Amino acid sequence: MNKEFAVIGLGRFGGSIVRELRELETDVLAIDVDEERVNEFADIATETVIGNTTDETVLKNLGLRNFDNVIVAIGDNIQSSILTTLLLKDLGVKKVTVKAQSDYHARVLDKIGADVVVHPERDMGRRIAHRLVSSSVLDYLELSDEHSIVEIYATEKLAEQSLLDLDIRAEYGVSVIAIKRGADIIVSPDPTVNIKETDVLIVIGKDNDLNRFEKLLNRE
Repeated sequence: MNKEFAVIGLGRFGGSIVRELRELETDVLAIDVDEERVNEFADIATETVIGNTTDETVLKNLGLRNFDNVIVAIGDNIQSSILTTLLLKDLGVKKVTVKAQSDYHARVLDKIGADVVVHPERDMGRRIAHRLVSSSVLDYLELSDEHSIVEIYATEKLAEQSLLDLDIRAEYGVSVIAIKRGADIIVSPDPTVNIKETDVLIVIGKDNDLNRFEKLLNRE
């Protein structure tokens, strides 16, 4: 059975989620108070509705408690985001995912029971900053306040050495969990296999340790 999603707020963030969910062939109900925005998604979403989700009656009439995941992507009104989230949880929605505008907003969302809180602007800012500072970083994914996963070019500094030789975990406190080699992904790589300069390492660890490891690869 396909999962059913509802997306509230059809700005850039919410709109992109609707498009991607439809690409994945899931059913998506798209909701916004702005008629013009809703009309933009009439031929994209499974169903579209113009509605004010701070009104509990509207949420009940839409039957949102029956959806597998409701994404609150309201971007221009923190009060509406918080009230909508609170009402959805009161209605018994299985999973509520909410876009946070700030750390304060996120703390409030956590306290009122949001299941998942995302920080798209902050996270993208961090990813871009890492890529700007380090020419070897391909991608950066925050797992928690202290831990992340980084995709990083091996570069010539690691080439023709094995993970065993480099002893990266002991030296830097990070772990190489996979290696991308061309079209192949080597999961839990054999520590005796030599790294190639063109390899991409997928590394997990504490942010401070990852930063030290990145500096090693950027050092002239």
